[in-house]
Amino acid sequence: MRSSEAEIEKRKVALIAFGGNALIERGKEGKQTEQLDNAEKVAEILSDIVEKGYDLVLVHGNGPQVGNILIQVEEAVTKVPPLSLDICVAQSEGSIGYMLEKALINSFRKRGISKDIITILTEVEVRKDDPAIQNPTKPIGPFYTSYRAEYLMMNKGWHMVEDSGRGYRKVVPSPKPVSILKMNIIKNFVDSGHVVIAAGGGGIPVYRDEAGFLHGIEAVIDKDYAAAFIAKELGVDLFVILTDIDNVFINYGKKNQKEVHQLSLKDARKYFSQGQFPPGSMGPKVEAAIDFVEATGREVLITSMRAVREALEGKAGTFISIQLALPR
Repeated sequence: MRSSEAEIEKRKVALIAFGGNALIERGKEGKQTEQLDNAEKVAEILSDIVEKGYDLVLVHGNGPQVGNILIQVEEAVTKVPPLSLDICVAQSEGSIGYMLEKALINSFRKRGISKDIITILTEVEVRKDDPAIQNPTKPIGPFYTSYRAEYLMMNKGWHMVEDSGRGYRKVVPSPKPVSILKMNIIKNFVDSGHVVIAAGGGGIPVYRDEAGFLHGIEAVIDKDYAAAFIAKELGVDLFVILTDIDNVFINYGKKNQKEVHQLSLKDARKYFSQGQFPPGSMGPKVEAAIDFVEATGREVLITSMRAVREALEGKAGTFISIQLALPR
């Protein structure tokens, strides 16, 4: 049953975007038991946000998980037919969604929270003529020997690069989303008060041909861009981008690095244009934040999973907004 208009107006909606490393921590094996344990830790933090009065939309990454799936595909290539990247992304959406769902159901039960949780396998449309399609830059999957890489480039047309002396890796395009195919379904579930997990790993990349039919594509969509797209469409009250560090830095890694707790939209644009935020790390997060703030006038919080509780109280993290906010 759908909620009344008055109930919908009273609700606050938070969209939380976090990486696949929240479940597979760096330096760990990424075993199933580890991922399930980490999902429980994530669920406790997300339950805190629900208890603050927010409905939740979750967008998660899948880098380590889809990488593992691609390793399995390569190891079994002589025994079972290989899978395309869009299918591998769909697999990771389902498996990560299940782990998060189970952990949230159990956490909600302990706290007496009555909410349903749904994972939506989400096709995300990109443009076939996006310049990024012709410029593959995103390394994915296993490392290959030079011999195997040469075979794959010649026989499968893969683009491959040598990666830091560790071997060769496949590189794929990372186009930006132009539409979320199940946006109306996401909106309906959010309006009904459900927790929605959508666009996992940035979503399943698809494009339309001249007749309007959908096709999967060998690409990955940055989950921060997909999250910003959904956040704008929903007009969420709170957009949180979780990363490995507690707050944004200027001159990160240098002697004069400086942590920043508030950024105006103007300064965020300036620092972004100066190259302060590298494309492979903080860049997509800050660009997604800029996009959301420009479109909605609302603020974005960038912080880590470990600091999010304090950040929501204004004691940590970096807030990006139209203008510098007053002290919290």
